[in-house]
Amino acid sequence: MEFNPSDHPRASTIFLSKSQTDVREKRKSLYINHHPPGQLRRKYSSCSTIFLDDSTVSQPNLKYTIKCVALAIYYHIKNRDADGRMLLDIFDENLHPLSKSEVPPDYDKHDPEQKQIYRFVRTLFSAAQLTAECAIVTLVYLERLLTYAEIDICPANWKRIVLGAILLASKVWDDQAVWNVDYCQILKDITVEDMNELERQFLELLQFNINVPSSVYAKYYFDLRSLAEANNLSFPLEPLSRERAYKLEAISRLCEDKYKDFRKSTKKRSVSADNLTVVRWSPAIIS
Repeated sequence: MEFNPSDHPRASTIFLSKSQTDVREKRKSLYINHHPPGQLRRKYSSCSTIFLDDSTVSQPNLKYTIKCVALAIYYHIKNRDADGRMLLDIFDENLHPLSKSEVPPDYDKHDPEQKQIYRFVRTLFSAAQLTAECAIVTLVYLERLLTYAEIDICPANWKRIVLGAILLASKVWDDQAVWNVDYCQILKDITVEDMNELERQFLELLQFNINVPSSVYAKYYFDLRSLAEANNLSFPLEPLSRERAYKLEAISRLCEDKYKDFRKSTKKRSVSADNLTVVRWSPAIIS
């Protein structure tokens, strides 16, 4: 567990490592065919116009964050270990189907496309009105589960693993958590008992470690941005308007004032001798 990326901010995220091979192949193909990635769609700032996206680490863009998380899950499934790790029953969609439709015999053979994963995650987030921050925490819990339980996410279990991660992240992160019964209104054919059991076993496999340090959250956010950039999935850029420039300036000034006040208080405490106790030494007189 020492180098688990979901616990330690310096450990590389698993999804970014799994995506490297595909990204290199894409770049090689683009280079051979003389097609620079994103040449036509990319916008660059100039002296007259500055382009910014509306996504920050504290307020990520919901739509593009979900797209990036779906892409990360896609790479997890596509580049899973070839040795075929253990498949836990609680996540097996054949044993615990999410709908009354008959599960195809080859349900565990075909990898889902990124669009299919995105639609599944987007449906849950839209219906439950979850935030972009919750999507990032979902990915943290997903990678923590794969590491702690030593399992792989594959075509047979990806939906239930993602559902369990979203269920847990929404309860831990959002102030107004969605109840398990509410998810039964979204996924009509699933029972409350199944949702409760999924949540219980997910927590046990995480060893009840639901803590996400701010440094780990920030690492996952920026690694998702790197993944988006490498896959030509750039966050939408808009010209910096005068109104937004004023807001940024006001926020910057406010932060600067707070920092100045902090420095003054720190400096004052460091030179204050009000509570300083001085130990005085007296020469000993030996008679």
